[in-house]
Amino acid sequence: MTIFSTFNPTVKRQLAILFGAGLCFWAGLAGLLPTLPLFIATLGGGGQQIGLVMASFALGLLLFRPSLSDLADSHGRKLVMVIGLGAVAIAPFGYLAVMLLTQPISSALNLQVAILAMVAIRAFHGLSIAAFVVAYHALVVDFAPPTNRGELIGYMTLVNPLGMALGPALGGYLYTAWGFGIAFAAMGVLGCIGLGLALGMGEPDYPGATSSPTSPPQPQGFWRHLWTGRIRTPALILLMVGLAFGTLSTFVPLYVAETGVNLNVGLIYTTSAVSSFIARLVVGRASDQHGRGRFITASLSIYSLAMALFWLADSASWFLLAGMVQGIGAGTLIPMVAALMSDRSDVSDRGRTFGLAMIGFDIGIALAGPVLGTVADNFSYRDIFGLCALLILVALGIFITSSSKDLPHSLRFALTGGRDVYAIRPLDG
Repeated sequence: MTIFSTFNPTVKRQLAILFGAGLCFWAGLAGLLPTLPLFIATLGGGGQQIGLVMASFALGLLLFRPSLSDLADSHGRKLVMVIGLGAVAIAPFGYLAVMLLTQPISSALNLQVAILAMVAIRAFHGLSIAAFVVAYHALVVDFAPPTNRGELIGYMTLVNPLGMALGPALGGYLYTAWGFGIAFAAMGVLGCIGLGLALGMGEPDYPGATSSPTSPPQPQGFWRHLWTGRIRTPALILLMVGLAFGTLSTFVPLYVAETGVNLNVGLIYTTSAVSSFIARLVVGRASDQHGRGRFITASLSIYSLAMALFWLADSASWFLLAGMVQGIGAGTLIPMVAALMSDRSDVSDRGRTFGLAMIGFDIGIALAGPVLGTVADNFSYRDIFGLCALLILVALGIFITSSSKDLPHSLRFALTGGRDVYAIRPLDG
């Protein structure tokens, strides 16, 4: 982590505050993963209704991602990050209100009202990621020297696996010991702490920037750039990964219950987060030296293997192994895509470029709940994980054959460390 010794004390302090806010964000968000599907089930919701509620998270992502991505470029990153942390702080208290107002469920009508309320709150909750993730990644890249961009992204995105390790373990423990109410309230408090940290941040300088981060972006439409060469393939592979991630975040607790395995589901997410943490320590710096393409190829292969392991799982050890492998895949893929999109943008459109690539992920999450929930209702929860393994293989094929301007360049970039023809080269490089 020698890169941090190159920063002055002010920048180090800003990075520390940013890291703390990110840790609170991800822990507060992930702490609901082992509890929220189970809470909906206690209301009387089936697989399709659970999928609908969980997938409505993506409605907030899709509705607000364009405007928030442009806002991060035009009015600074801090404002957008505060919006995201505000949403992650408020939403858990919304779930708590539904619990207090609707239990016990006494009729089918009351169930429908509860489900609709959960859909609305969950959609608002999705705004949190639309805002925070874009602002956080843009801030990290703005701080990073171009030649060490992947390294700093790798270190600073450790907030994700750390939060994903602490949050589900805490949420699962609080639910088991004291019930849903305490678990929901605790996640809201974590969001409030993160919000306080973000409000205490000063707007940082942006070393190496070619223009001011608060200058307005070029007057170009958000959506028209989605199908350009530099963004199309990352968005497509993230669509497939979003389907798998949505399946994991929605149906793992129900799948474990279906198999009859005696396991605290939060431990699966924690195992995934620990292995993701380890992967991120390594891949960021390595990708600065050897290129992003081969690491994305490897991560998609690993992610597909993880989904296959979930499909085969029939014991606690199998579930934990699958979680560990999934963490390695995600811990490699997400920082690499973030670094890739940073390479393909400059400071004036960094928020928009990353936001566009993540649209695929948003749509995948949106489709995972209702579509795969319907599959689960007609077949089983096990079957949807086998389907996800195949979808990630499709994503791997897309990346290998179309990650660059033509097939030869794509093969070299994805398999042998060839250069990224879409990258904006640093002035000193």
